[in-house]
Amino acid sequence: MYNVAVVLAGGTGQRMGLEIPKQLVKIAGKPIMQHTLQVFQSAPQIDEIIVAMTPGFTADAEAIVASAGCTKVSRVIEGGTTRTETTMRAIEAVGATSPEANVLFHDAVRPFIDQRVIEDCVTALERYEAVDVAIPSADTIIKVDDYGGTVIKDVPRRDLLRRGQTPQCFRLSTIRDAYELALADPDFTGGKITATDDCSVVLRYLPDVPIVVVPGSEQNMKVTHPVDVFLADKLFQLSSQAPPPSPEDHGVYESGLSGRTVVIFGGSQGIGADIAELTRSFGARVYSFSRSETGTHVENPQDIENALAKAYGETGRIDYVVNTAGVLRTGRLDEIDDATIDESLRINYLGPLRVARAAAGYLRETKGQLLLYTSSSYTRGRAGYSLYSSAKAATVNLTQALADEWAEDGVRVNCINPERTATPMRTRAFGQEPPGTLLASRDVAMTSIDVLISELTGHTVDIRRHDPTAAAR
Repeated sequence: MYNVAVVLAGGTGQRMGLEIPKQLVKIAGKPIMQHTLQVFQSAPQIDEIIVAMTPGFTADAEAIVASAGCTKVSRVIEGGTTRTETTMRAIEAVGATSPEANVLFHDAVRPFIDQRVIEDCVTALERYEAVDVAIPSADTIIKVDDYGGTVIKDVPRRDLLRRGQTPQCFRLSTIRDAYELALADPDFTGGKITATDDCSVVLRYLPDVPIVVVPGSEQNMKVTHPVDVFLADKLFQLSSQAPPPSPEDHGVYESGLSGRTVVIFGGSQGIGADIAELTRSFGARVYSFSRSETGTHVENPQDIENALAKAYGETGRIDYVVNTAGVLRTGRLDEIDDATIDESLRINYLGPLRVARAAAGYLRETKGQLLLYTSSSYTRGRAGYSLYSSAKAATVNLTQALADEWAEDGVRVNCINPERTATPMRTRAFGQEPPGTLLASRDVAMTSIDVLISELTGHTVDIRRHDPTAAAR
């Protein structure tokens, strides 16, 4: 079945006291709606995206679609003055090109929808005609009186209650039939019956159609109030992106890398060395630099500029710049000497910053990508890791900021966050560790390449040992 995601962006922002629709508010450097669109753009199950935008703001939505490279968006339509009218216009838009399809209605201001929920919804639509997404209620829900709402009339069983989210998903014919019946009902059109969502319309007017519930996610929040903007911004800062799916056809790697120039800083060992070997096997022209093999120091701007100039001078282009260089120094901050502090900051923070600054012009020419590396300790500093974790947190913020700054130039910036990985740097710090407790550096390198050839930007990409794609490599 053809799968169409309808992104409902008809909000006005009144509850947030804004002069622009809330879906245009920036979070983590991008309009909320752009984050949402990019999730559906990257979902392999979704064939087409339609945006239903607040009247008068369709040009803004079209600009976002263009800048984000959302090629699955077929059109931006003007929404109605009510949720019902917006849904009806979307149904008409889908029906204009598809006699039957699966339609996933999703709020534009729920930017944390994840791929698992989308996949589960599409799978459920193989058997059911209507699907809702919901999570259990952690709070007790009370029913109050009709007069002022100050007296409790009932306390429903919490185990039977769910908090509804989106997407809400239907066969096109089912949701169309439900709304046709609703619009023929004077109580519905007259306002005696109100519908704040689409499942309630199906439940009332097609009672014989079961609506199956797919588990949602606590993070799939709706940005509605001013405090939600703050919370969403923090979630983006701390949350990570699952790795993009690895292409089943290895020809995709050759297509993305053959004839391209890859520059790797820290490429003499570990993850960097594996990236060099793998990208070279896919036809890339690889330039690997490190302090041990080429005397290249990432904290030295001249060394970086010389390395990039060499690669550019010999190939005429630089498509990907990867910085895996780093040092791991542990210990109490008040017991670490100044030389160690200086070394750690220069390599782990100034290094990525200087690499990014020097690479910007080259990557702008090719619409390329800068790939940096962080550590799981970036979300919360741990005792003994104050130098390392604070620098890695700075690297994540640098990634997000540069992705926003360089978006108009078509340059992508991402950050890899691997679980504990078997590398010489880790061995030097912790000695030999039990087999099977660490990621293989080659698995991290392969996922890094998946990110390089993807359209992701501004993301911190998690790599975990339980990731089935990593285990299969």
